[in-house]
Amino acid sequence: MMVFLKIVSPPALPLAGRSRRQRRIMANGDGFPVFLPKEVKNIKDPFARTLAQRIVRIPVPLQVGNFKGCVMSSCIKPIVQQHDKSPVVLLHCFDSSCLEWRRTYPLLEQTSLETWAIDVLGWGFSDLEKLPPCDAASKRHHLFELWKAYIKRPMILVGPSLGATVAVDFTAAYPEAVDKLVLINANAYSEGTGALKDLPKSIAYVGVKLLKSFPLRLLANVLAFSSPMSENIDWTNIGRLHCQMPWWEDAMVDFMISGGYNVASHIKHISHKTLVVCSENDQIVSNQLSVKLLCELQNAIFREVPDSGHLPHVENPKQFVKLISEFARGKIN
Repeated sequence: MMVFLKIVSPPALPLAGRSRRQRRIMANGDGFPVFLPKEVKNIKDPFARTLAQRIVRIPVPLQVGNFKGCVMSSCIKPIVQQHDKSPVVLLHCFDSSCLEWRRTYPLLEQTSLETWAIDVLGWGFSDLEKLPPCDAASKRHHLFELWKAYIKRPMILVGPSLGATVAVDFTAAYPEAVDKLVLINANAYSEGTGALKDLPKSIAYVGVKLLKSFPLRLLANVLAFSSPMSENIDWTNIGRLHCQMPWWEDAMVDFMISGGYNVASHIKHISHKTLVVCSENDQIVSNQLSVKLLCELQNAIFREVPDSGHLPHVENPKQFVKLISEFARGKIN
C-alpha cells in the first residue's frame, strides 16, 4: 500500500535555532509560546515542559449565537499527517488542557499514529479575549469547524472523563467525522451542571474562583493519582495552568449557567466501534458506569488499565498507548 505523507509542522527547535519572527512568538522564556501564562516556567515535569513548547494556535472560523469571527485555537499538531490512516484526536477532561496528554502524546507519535491534542473551547490556551459562547453546543461546533478545516477525514476520537461526554456529544451530531471512539473512565451519565445553572452570576463567579483555588485542585489530584505529594503539587500546577488565562472565569461561568452536557439519551444510538477503557483504581468515576456504557453502546469492547487511577494516560501511559495503537490498527476486537 502506498503511503502519502504531508508534513504539517517541523519538530520543535531550540529558541536559538528559530528565526527572529519565531523568537518573538516564542518569547515567554525557556522556549514556551508567549501566549502561555508566565507560571508555565515554574512547572517541573519534563514531559509537560516539552509538550508546552509545542502548543500552537490555529485559526478556526466560528459562528455561534451572536459571535461571528475567528478563534485562535490552541492545540498540539502532528509533525506528519498520514492520509492512509485515521488520525487520533485527543480531547481532555473537564476544565483541563492538552497538557493532560504530556506522557502519552510522545509515545503515540512513536507508534507512527498521526496525533492531535485539542483544547476544547472555553478551556486550554486559546485566544478568547473576544469571548464566544462556551456552552456544549458551541464547544461541539468549534470542534467540528476545527476538524473540517484541518483534519478533514474520519478520526479516532479519544475522550477521558468529561472528555468522553464531549466525544459522545460530538459523534451524535457529526457521525461522519468519527471513525472510532475511545472513552476513558467516561462520565457520560451526568445530568449537566444541575442546580449550578440557576445560580446568580455573582455567586457563580465565587464558585469558579473556588474551583481555581490551589487547595481544591490539589485535593482533586490526590483523588485522581496515587503519586508522591511533591509530584501531585507539580501536577496540580499543570492542571490549573490554563486557569491563569484572562478569560477563564468568564468562560467557566458561561458553561456553568448554560447547563453543561447531558448525553445519556445519545449513547444507545452510537454505532461506531468504541473502546471503553476503565482504570483499576479509579476513585472518581465508578467502574460500574463503564460497564453500563459498554452494554448500551451498539459496538463496544472493554479493557481495564492496571495500576492507574482516574487518568490512566498520565499514570500508565505505556499500557494506555498499547491499547490505543492496537485499537487503531484493528488488533482489538
